[in-house]
Amino acid sequence: MKTLVVLLGPTAVGKTELSLSLAERLGCPIINCDSRQLFADLKIGTAAPTEAQMQRVPHYFVGTMKLDDYYSAARYETDVMKLTATLFQQHDTLLLSGGCMMYIDAVCQGIDDIPTISEEIRTQVKTELKEKGLESLMDELRQLDSEYSTIVDPQNTRRVVHAIEVCRMTGQTYTSYRVRAHKERPFRILKIGLNRPREELFERINKRVDQMMEDGMMEEVKKLIAFRHCNALNTVGYKELLHVIDGEWPLEMAVERIKKNTRVYAKKQLTWFRRDESIRWFHPDDKEHIESYLNLTLHENQANTTQDI
Repeated sequence: MKTLVVLLGPTAVGKTELSLSLAERLGCPIINCDSRQLFADLKIGTAAPTEAQMQRVPHYFVGTMKLDDYYSAARYETDVMKLTATLFQQHDTLLLSGGCMMYIDAVCQGIDDIPTISEEIRTQVKTELKEKGLESLMDELRQLDSEYSTIVDPQNTRRVVHAIEVCRMTGQTYTSYRVRAHKERPFRILKIGLNRPREELFERINKRVDQMMEDGMMEEVKKLIAFRHCNALNTVGYKELLHVIDGEWPLEMAVERIKKNTRVYAKKQLTWFRRDESIRWFHPDDKEHIESYLNLTLHENQANTTQDI
C-alpha cells in the first residue's frame, strides 16, 4: 500500500531541514502543510522554503496563493487528495510536512460536514464583531465551546467567528462537528512528530524571530500595507509589526510580542497534536532513529502488502 508520511510539530522545532533530508532519502517531493506559506508574499515571516531548498527537493503548496485569495482546510483536503492521486502513480511514499493542525487533520481524517450558516446568523455575528470586538466573541466562545476556545488562536477572527456561527446556528458546540468525520484514505498514514524540551524550543523561537527581523521582515510588511484587511495578514509577526507602522507600538515591544505570541502558538500546536496517539515522537536532532523507524515501518508495510498479494 502507498504511504503518506506526515512530519509534524510546533513552529521552529526544526521540520524544514529534516523534511528535506527525508524527502531526498525517500526520493519524493514535499507537500507543504503550513497554511501561511501558501501565500507568495509571506516569505520571511512564515519561514517559507527558500529557492535553494525548493530546487533541492520539489515542493507543492508553497507560494501558490495571492493575499486576497480565499483558502480553507476543506479546499486543502480536496487539493491534496487530487495531488496524491497523481503523485502516488510515481512514488510509493510521499512526505507531507508542516504544523497547521486543521490542514493535517483535513488530509488524515477529512473535514466534517459543517452545517450551512444562514445569512441572518452571519449578519448578526458580523454586527456584534464590529460593535463589541473580537474579545467579546471569544468570551462567548468560552461559554459555548470551552474545548475549542482553548486551542483556537484568539486573534484569528475568521475561525472565532465561524465557531460562534456554528454554535448559534445548531445549538451545539463547534467541537462536536469537528470530530465526527473520519474518511478512509486509499493510502497508509504514518505520523512522525518532532518536539524539543520547552526551554530549547522557546530559545529557537526567539532566535528565529530575531533572524526574521535581520532578514528584512519589517520591509516585507511595509510592502503589504494595501492588503492589511486580508485574513492572510492576521498572522503572528505581521499583525504586530502593523502596530509599529501605525505608530502604536515601538519596534522593540512588537518584536517581544511576536516572540511571545509565537511561543503561545507553539504550545497550542502541541496541545492539539498530543491528542493523537498515532503520532510517534522524536527529537529533531535524532535523525538516525527517525530514519531507522521510518525504514523499518515502510519495510514492514511492503512485506505485509506482498503477503496479502
